Amino acid sequence: MEPLTLEKRQLCDIQGRLFELALKNGYDCPAFIEAFMNSKAAAALDDIYDRLQWAGEEYILEELNEEVHGLKKAGTTYTVEVMYWTGYTYRYWHYYTQEYSREIYEIADAESMNKCWLGFHTLDVEMAIDDLKEIYRQKREVK
Repeated sequence: MEPLTLEKRQLCDIQGRLFELALKNGYDCPAFIEAFMNSKAAAALDDIYDRLQWAGEEYILEELNEEVHGLKKAGTTYTVEVMYWTGYTYRYWHYYTQEYSREIYEIADAESMNKCWLGFHTLDVEMAIDDLKEIYRQKREVK
């Protein structure tokens, strides 16, 4: 894969900050991640170009909250580091594999990302994604 453009890296950062903002606003982290990754807002970020891509994390969070008729407050929380890494990695994953957010979430859900953060956050992002895909493949073989 060729290196990500500045614009794509900025979108990875925006999505990482979006996930941090969800935590700061007191939303249940796994519920937020699932809602976002399966949302029209995530699909808009997956698109080649959509106005939402440059709206900023506050606006994206408002759009998502409206789309799902209210995000779940309280509940399970993850650390700010886990939230940023998860958001950033998911967006990078889309650029790396061309998979859509909904598909990515099926492979690595919120719980998987939280569990893997400790061992994976220091890896190159592409290596972490490859490892997450391999874990999913192995789980499917066992079934």
